[in-house]
Amino acid sequence: MLVDWRPRARRQLSEIYEYIEERDPQAAENILSLVREAVRALADVPYIYRRGRVSNTREMVVHPNYLVVYRVTDRVTVLDVLHARRRYPSDKGY
Repeated sequence: MLVDWRPRARRQLSEIYEYIEERDPQAAENILSLVREAVRALADVPYIYRRGRVSNTREMVVHPNYLVVYRVTDRVTVLDVLHARRRYPSDKGY
């Protein structure tokens, strides 16, 4: 199955990376690799993670501090990458 990233999800991951990199470059690389590898695996097992709090989404905890929100149709679409302390879901939905 094909995996797509929404621009918002890419931006969020980039912002997370930049924030961590300022403090610990190796930790930033580790988180980036962890998220990318976990998302790649969704191509083979898209339904392995829990149903999302927003209708028609699923949520993958890739690290105690980070959550990937995605949707499964004929492909996997990564909608957002969130810090666990962030208020979610917001009122805007997906």
